[in-house]
Amino acid sequence: MGLNLGRKFMSTLFISDLHLDDSRPDLSEAFTQFLETTTAKGADALYILGDFFEVWLGDDDHTPFNQKIIDVLSSYPAPLFIMHGNRDFLLGEAFCSAIGATLLSDPTVINLDGENVLLMHGDSLCTQDLEYMHVRNMLRSEAFQKDFLSKGLDERNAFANAARNQSKEHTRESADDIMDVTLAEVEIIMKAHQVQTLIHGHTHRPAVHNLSLDGKPSKRIVLGDWDTHGWFLESSENGLELRSFSI
Repeated sequence: MGLNLGRKFMSTLFISDLHLDDSRPDLSEAFTQFLETTTAKGADALYILGDFFEVWLGDDDHTPFNQKIIDVLSSYPAPLFIMHGNRDFLLGEAFCSAIGATLLSDPTVINLDGENVLLMHGDSLCTQDLEYMHVRNMLRSEAFQKDFLSKGLDERNAFANAARNQSKEHTRESADDIMDVTLAEVEIIMKAHQVQTLIHGHTHRPAVHNLSLDGKPSKRIVLGDWDTHGWFLESSENGLELRSFSI
């Protein structure tokens, strides 16, 4: 791994879209090593903004892989905050209790160095993808989740595998602009929460976008997905820095 992250000052870290899964041991190893860096150890908080896992079938899915990740997170010294993504929206209070994390609603506003900043996973911003938005509303409904969690793990796993295959096919068939956020929706949500900075993941298009909202300079920071590189955003005395390292 190309990690050289030594720093002495306190900071707040943001990550998303690791898509951890036992079929990609390189990603879980990269995450474990990341938590051992000086940057991560010296942070005063770590925010995970969704899709931490490739799939989460429920807090009762006690696989060795899931337990390994729980053990790693539970030993992390700084406060942990986690938000649902479209892959792991079934993460519950039992999981959060096991790792000592606070479950955040999507969206959430936090105060970062005196400024209100909006945190989101980002999938709700992709309003042009009407098919996805319909599926999202169904999956996030209390009725669906109650019924799904009442089923056995084998049945849940079969459903999740089928859903992932359908998602991949939908992604292949959809135009790039449909899969990205809707800029008008970004403006609406930022104005509604009266913020000049939005941090989100989901689109796998890491970048810092400079905006203007009501004549004020604003930013939309997109976190990267972990694949050939790991991505994180660091808030420190140097401001907001989107950084990456080789996996």
